[in-house]
Amino acid sequence: MSTIRHYPGISHFLGSPTDHVIQMRRGHLSHSGVGQAFWFRRGISALSEVPATDQELPALVHAVTQDQQDMTVQVNVTYRFTDPALAAQRLDFAVWPARGLKDPNGRQQVANLVAQLVQSVVVDATANLTLAQSLATGIEHLRGALEGALLADTRLAATGLAVLGVRVLAVRPEAEVEQALQTPVREQLQAEADRATYERRALAVERERAIAENELANQIELAARREQLVAQEGVNQRREADDAAAVALIASQGEAERQGIAAQAKAAEIDLLGQAEATKESALMAVYASVGQGVLMALALRDAAGALPAIGNLTITPDLVTGLLGQLTGRSA
Repeated sequence: MSTIRHYPGISHFLGSPTDHVIQMRRGHLSHSGVGQAFWFRRGISALSEVPATDQELPALVHAVTQDQQDMTVQVNVTYRFTDPALAAQRLDFAVWPARGLKDPNGRQQVANLVAQLVQSVVVDATANLTLAQSLATGIEHLRGALEGALLADTRLAATGLAVLGVRVLAVRPEAEVEQALQTPVREQLQAEADRATYERRALAVERERAIAENELANQIELAARREQLVAQEGVNQRREADDAAAVALIASQGEAERQGIAAQAKAAEIDLLGQAEATKESALMAVYASVGQGVLMALALRDAAGALPAIGNLTITPDLVTGLLGQLTGRSA
């Protein structure tokens, strides 16, 4: 932005590197260029500033297609002032003496001029296209039409303005129509998503089935091995029982043989004792046969006395003494 300082009777202008300043003094060109600095007299000078940089103009155009459908086109136009002096003559870029009284409206005039031209070209170009065609090839078609129209426009050239580029950013129908057009694609995408979900679920089910089959095979294998283990344990138990029975049989046979030997020894001992007892009895009988009846009686009383209970008092009657004496005297006789 340029700067103007006022002093008594004279003023000083300091320009910027982005604006082209033009000084007219009494109708004649005095200064022209970018970044100018000079003194001027207020009563006899007129100053204009034309942008020296590229200008961007966004435009939003509403149009109607051949099938009577509303459509919005977003366009961006890049332009530059190639002849600032011509532009200052045709448009209002005055900064003095207009500064302080009103803002220069040269930029707005250029914006209105370019926007009207863009709108005219877009309306004419979309009038021969249906909505489907506009959505399919509208961006390329409109860009070509805009470039051709803007570059060939004589009014822009007469204003000292050159279009550098045109970009069609978007071609969109009304919200309801756009939503309706998006519905089949959304449905197709949803169907694809559902198909992917179903395939993923089917794959998950298949994997779960494979896992279940694997687990079942493992269980069958474990059951078969458990059966083999049980059968082997039965064989081992039977073998252990057979071995235990064989050991018990051997032990019982040994015990029986031991008891038989002990019985034979006992029987032999009893036989020997019987024979000795019989020999003893035979000897006693022979001795008893050689003694008298009184001796036998005395021996019998002696043997009986060992088995009788204790006798505290013994009463001897005359009859007992007489009988004993008689037996004694008779034996002695």
